[in-house]
Amino acid sequence: MKILTIELEDRWIFAHRDDEELPIAVLKAELAKVKGVSVTSSSLTAVTLEYDEKSSDCADIKGFVTRLFNEKYPGDPVEEIASFELSDAEAPTKEKDEAEKEVGAAESESEPPAPVQSPSEGVQAALEKAEKERKYRCAAALEKINGLVGAAEFKALAKEVAEVADEIKRTQTADVFMNRCYLFSIGDGDGLSTYLDLFGKLIYAHDICKMASRPVNEVALGPYPYRPENQGPDPFSAARTLVEGGVSSSVRIICVDICEWMNHTDDRYFKQFLRVVEKNYHTHIVVFRVPFVDKDVLAKIKYSLSDLLSIKTVSFPPLSRDELKVCAEAELKRYNFTVANAAWKYFFTRIAEEKSDGKFYGMNTVKKVVRELVYQKHVSNAHKTVKSSQITAGDAKALCYNADGDSLSGMEMLNKLVGVESIKKRVEEIIAQIELAVKEDPKDRPCIHMRFVGNPGTGKTTIARVIGKILKEKGILRIGAFFEYAGRDFCGRYVGETAPKTSSICRDAYGSVLFIDEAYSLYRSDRDSVDYGREALDTLIAEMENHRTDLVVIMAGYTQDMNKLMEGNAGLASRMPYTIEFPNFTREQLYDIFVSMASEKFKCDGDVLDSARKFFDGLPDALISAKEFSNARFVRNLFERTWAKAAMRCQLAGKKNISLIREDFEQASADKEFAGNNIPKKTRIGFNI
Repeated sequence: MKILTIELEDRWIFAHRDDEELPIAVLKAELAKVKGVSVTSSSLTAVTLEYDEKSSDCADIKGFVTRLFNEKYPGDPVEEIASFELSDAEAPTKEKDEAEKEVGAAESESEPPAPVQSPSEGVQAALEKAEKERKYRCAAALEKINGLVGAAEFKALAKEVAEVADEIKRTQTADVFMNRCYLFSIGDGDGLSTYLDLFGKLIYAHDICKMASRPVNEVALGPYPYRPENQGPDPFSAARTLVEGGVSSSVRIICVDICEWMNHTDDRYFKQFLRVVEKNYHTHIVVFRVPFVDKDVLAKIKYSLSDLLSIKTVSFPPLSRDELKVCAEAELKRYNFTVANAAWKYFFTRIAEEKSDGKFYGMNTVKKVVRELVYQKHVSNAHKTVKSSQITAGDAKALCYNADGDSLSGMEMLNKLVGVESIKKRVEEIIAQIELAVKEDPKDRPCIHMRFVGNPGTGKTTIARVIGKILKEKGILRIGAFFEYAGRDFCGRYVGETAPKTSSICRDAYGSVLFIDEAYSLYRSDRDSVDYGREALDTLIAEMENHRTDLVVIMAGYTQDMNKLMEGNAGLASRMPYTIEFPNFTREQLYDIFVSMASEKFKCDGDVLDSARKFFDGLPDALISAKEFSNARFVRNLFERTWAKAAMRCQLAGKKNISLIREDFEQASADKEFAGNNIPKKTRIGFNI
């Protein structure tokens, strides 16, 4: 004999509370018709039966139940609403029968018999219990959403859904709710999947419609344009299949990424897809996703979608610095780690480095950095007797690429630089001017944005970093951090994305230095109407003016290109009163820079330095005066190549300590990219001049 227990999901049972017969009653009635089956116990949500596996009628009892549910409740997948547990029946014995009789007799003597509960009373009690559990799930789902960091509009939407849920069920107007679509404006990595999952669970908990237990599907439209006659792949195929493939009794959320089409929502093929969505509104809840864009642009997209659909927009602004810190603390708590106050400075330095290429993936990047911090702490603990679960400043600093000179003051860092004596003098003059202006009228602080002009590798980035540190030490900047971007990093991929992206970058840099390399690439020409550089510049100029006392923007680039940028943007030029010119390094300065780098890492003998001097003295004028010559970057690359040659030589010789010899430098300088007649050629962003 076999025992089979069939347990049904309580939420699904509650959804069928108004049926003529409850699902368990239907199941018991059908099982009673099967020969060899005996129902031994049942409740509102479960039934246990005993059957003879040798009976031909009971050969596939589980299949019988599955077919029964598919027939009685089409569209409700059995695997989502029922679970089956099979076991062997215990053979009866004389000893067991006697023991059960003794236990029964003892219980009858010690306790009065429990009152018999009528079937209707039992059903009512079970329904009340199910309703109580449902209310608990509703409260828990809403509480989880309210516990999120940021996402104010999403929280407001969740509150609205929770408030109207009972009214929708009372009036049995779920189709009105199902007819609504949503337009989520959210950046990459900012938690879209999490928000969708929580939204689905909220609707599931409130039982507004019969949601599937795994309710979310995400799909992206293919690239624009699409014309069937070109026989290319159909960008709507995957999304259309999802939308058309549902049944009304098993609702899912389908999120359709329309980024590729957000500027072409009036295209007739896109409108055809919207008609498919509208036709199948009763089977799915559809969420359209676009990047975080300007409110005006979002309103235009909504207006276009609203031709066929009822649309609710929900924006998810990028997390602020304080919100990122809260998220990082929560993530660290999962690993049972904390962060010392002094370490947060380096955490945000690492975040700034992650953002410096113009690509940042919100919480995904925060979680990545947190995991890096935890692993770095493991490395630190491995070498200590006393273990710690607190991330120190040293642990966090080890992850940063540009924190080596942090122990020095700004002026010490400036004085340590080699070959930039004229630049040092100009920086000191500017700092003195700013100090004097602030001292004379603290309430009307001057605009201190700057232009750095010169060829690559002349120290522009290094000097900008030093200036930020000095201004922080002088009390002129609150934070003094350094944010580095290329000009095109401010430009979005779609209409409306550039302005909020530029504002977000500036917001991060409040109280600090925002360094923009190749800034001239933001300006093409007035004829280039589809370029987003103009929009980025307009937003940047507004930020520079509105936060001129709490933000230092430093734009850097080639002299002629930067002049053209200023000529084409009068408002920009007037807001950047300070200019520093960075000339190419002389041969002597290039040699001094090499010696400084080599001496900091190794003990250099005279032969190495003699070879280096001959090499730099022999560089042709055409090379060191070339516009694309990389100056100090050229020297650093040569030093690192020399270091690599020395490391390989010492490794092959079995030596633990690396030392530089003349042959290492000569082999490195003989490589093609360092040959004296190899004048660099570079295809640059910007103007054709």
